[in-house]
Amino acid sequence: MQRFDANILLDCYRRGVFPMAESREDNNIFLVDPDLRGIIPLSGMHVSKSLRKVVRRGEFDVTFDACFETVISECARETQDRQETWINGGIDFLYNQLHQMGHAHSVETWQDGKLVGGLYGVSVGGAFFGESMFSRATNASKVALYHLVERLNARNYVLLDTQFMTDHLRSLGGQEIIRAEFQDLLQEALKVKTSFHP
Repeated sequence: MQRFDANILLDCYRRGVFPMAESREDNNIFLVDPDLRGIIPLSGMHVSKSLRKVVRRGEFDVTFDACFETVISECARETQDRQETWINGGIDFLYNQLHQMGHAHSVETWQDGKLVGGLYGVSVGGAFFGESMFSRATNASKVALYHLVERLNARNYVLLDTQFMTDHLRSLGGQEIIRAEFQDLLQEALKVKTSFHP
């Protein structure tokens, strides 16, 4: 039986499926291919006036791939608002492998030298598959997402996948599309040759 590794995981993304676990303690990983898929159109992220002011004032320092492992750990950490996580040890290991291969990336937001927010995801062709985000300060994850979209547009990406839709993502311009439409967008994105880093 072939071992599930980072290369197989990349092939899963190329097919439009992604892994999850039932909980942090569950060692099993299963693949998900939802009927409805969440995306944020790269030309249509909704940026409120208040968020623009936060970005313009430079309330957060923003970095890319500065502490990928820590971002995953923070996304997996239980909080008052999120008691359960789908990021188990196997997922943690696989995504750190993808990061070492140059396919997984993080965006970090900092205040006073302290990591207060961020997100991570997978880059294949002109598609970026957002995996998870966290926030320990107001607007910290929104600012990370804002700078992710700026980076993707600058590098000619064409698809930002958010997997599922939430009220939070919908408020930022997220949309739900059917699987067939997502597959069409994905196939076009896979033809694009670009890189997350300049």
